[in-house]
Amino acid sequence: MKKLIEQIMKFGVVGFLCFFIDYFVLFAATEILKINYLVSSGISFTVSVIINYILSTKFVFQTKQDTNKMKEFILFVILSLVGLGINQIIMWFTVEKVSIYYMLGKIIATAIVMVYNFITRKIFLEDKEDR
Repeated sequence: MKKLIEQIMKFGVVGFLCFFIDYFVLFAATEILKINYLVSSGISFTVSVIINYILSTKFVFQTKQDTNKMKEFILFVILSLVGLGINQIIMWFTVEKVSIYYMLGKIIATAIVMVYNFITRKIFLEDKEDR
């Protein structure tokens, strides 16, 4: 239980760092570059996923040493694409249907996707013998 709590805390630190990267890229792409918020959201999400993969496999999840890192990254990307789909649906719903400011919608989407990310990465990426 202690290890799980420590892992959740590390995941939280990595997640918050990647959230701020995601949030900044979203804001910059939308407000400065004048890209549609849904396109900006996809771009910012992708940037944060790459950084998140690097930090998660170094500091949060113990992956198998003999695992093909390319296959591991592809699995991470697939899981993240599902997360992106969830993110985009929540962004669209909160902005278009509930009339919430897109930056607030992003916070809601991020909280939900963060739970999904932790659970799926723990199940599919972590070395089961290390749990």
